[in-house]
Amino acid sequence: MTLTAKDVAEITRLLEESSFDELMLELDGLKLTLTRNGAAAATPRPESLSPGKGSAAGPAAGAVASPAAPTALSREPPVACEGATQDITAPLLGTFYRAPKPGAQPFIEVGSAVEEDTIIGIIEVMKLMNTVRAGARGKVIDILAQDGALVEYGAILARVSKAAQR
Repeated sequence: MTLTAKDVAEITRLLEESSFDELMLELDGLKLTLTRNGAAAATPRPESLSPGKGSAAGPAAGAVASPAAPTALSREPPVACEGATQDITAPLLGTFYRAPKPGAQPFIEVGSAVEEDTIIGIIEVMKLMNTVRAGARGKVIDILAQDGALVEYGAILARVSKAAQR
């Protein structure tokens, strides 16, 4: 038995709808590990990153990862303003996309109101699209990650002002 892209998408959907933060599946020599919201503080490995700007439309069947040298990404230190702002960080290493597909409206813009479960972007890892949720409530005051840029685990993607809640 093999997993298709449709199977992986369904597994991902089920994980997102469940109360679990991590899923580890091993089937016929294939190991699939999915985490939600940066759970389990897994250490991402650069060799699992697929280079290039693939479509953000969905996972590709039979995708093969090839090693890539990570590009330099400046990590800004978190801003400490007595709890007035909160950083939204990358839960894993991969390519960050601000919109669900090329040419579509971005999930968020500066000034957008977000809730904890608001999707702010997608991180592609090995042709698997992982949604990134805000994890904070407030108003987006800055978007630091560029569309299509390689982001590292823990890199700041955006900042939310908690004082400007709806």
